[in-house]
Amino acid sequence: MTRIKRFAYFFGGFSVGVVILMFFLGGKNASCAYGPNARVLKNIRIKSPEVSEQALAGMTANGLDTSEVRRFLQIGKVLFRDSNVKINDSCKKYVIRGKAKDNERYLMQVKNCDSTAFITDFSKYVED
Repeated sequence: MTRIKRFAYFFGGFSVGVVILMFFLGGKNASCAYGPNARVLKNIRIKSPEVSEQALAGMTANGLDTSEVRRFLQIGKVLFRDSNVKINDSCKKYVIRGKAKDNERYLMQVKNCDSTAFITDFSKYVED
């Protein structure tokens, strides 16, 4: 069997498999969060986080609203070296860096507990 026939059989079977998977998984809300950044953000999103007064004051001081919280939890980056993720703690504290619609960078601090997530602080990101 020549290489061209092998590739033809492979891509034919691959395309049929993709179509079958799309048919079975098309209506479901399936997602793949493999990396640590994606897993943390997804875990916080599932809990529908609450915004503290201090974070709300920081957001209004910078002219932002609560829709930026959802945006940061979708496309933000978790800064693990600045976070406190001790294994024995029931509430882990994460620092999330995100870019707002005005292309300014901000930091959001989240206290992620077992059943709830609290956004404790929101400030402008200043690079060192």
